[in-house]
Amino acid sequence: MSERPVVVAFDVDGTLTRRDCVVPFLWRLGAARLVLGLARRLPSVIAAVVRRDRDRLKAVATATAFRGRSVAAVERVAAGFGVEIERWLRDDTSARLSWHRQQGHTVVLVSASYEVYLDILGRKLGVDAVLATRVASDGATYTGALVGDNCRGPEKLRRLDEWLDEWLLGRDGVDGGRRGVVLWAYGDSAGDRELLDAADHPVWATSPITSVPSTE
Repeated sequence: MSERPVVVAFDVDGTLTRRDCVVPFLWRLGAARLVLGLARRLPSVIAAVVRRDRDRLKAVATATAFRGRSVAAVERVAAGFGVEIERWLRDDTSARLSWHRQQGHTVVLVSASYEVYLDILGRKLGVDAVLATRVASDGATYTGALVGDNCRGPEKLRRLDEWLDEWLLGRDGVDGGRRGVVLWAYGDSAGDRELLDAADHPVWATSPITSVPSTE
């Protein structure tokens, strides 16, 4: 039996980067629009804050910032923002990502950040796939609705499992899912817990990573 391939899943905000990326991107889409739009939806915002419902708050903010905007205009903002994030990368975790790539491991970003700019960062980092929060459009204009759930918590693991099934089927012609790989996972928050709990090699990046593993 051949060795299982190694797949490495990296969270982004706080793990690969030193800061959150979601709010700065929404701000760049239009600070005044964001503030005024959230003010008009104040009851929904307050309810989400009181319940500590981060997913609902994300949905409200996404609808406020994206709805009615042209896909081309948002992609132009995302192109610059995806490059800007490179300056926010942590030295330790980005070095670990590079190490995994040098070992020939398959690297995937799994993040609650928006796919529209993480695709840019992912290409810069040379990763194999980006699984992130997606916003619906009709092809020309954003509706403001999320496609599926916010890619956080259990949704991170669900999205990774879905991707692994397709990847392994295309690679080896087998549907092995998570059992068919050796899984590394890097994260820094409660939203990464399910992903790390499922990994063969979980790495909590809440403090600097000072060494590189010598074996898989």
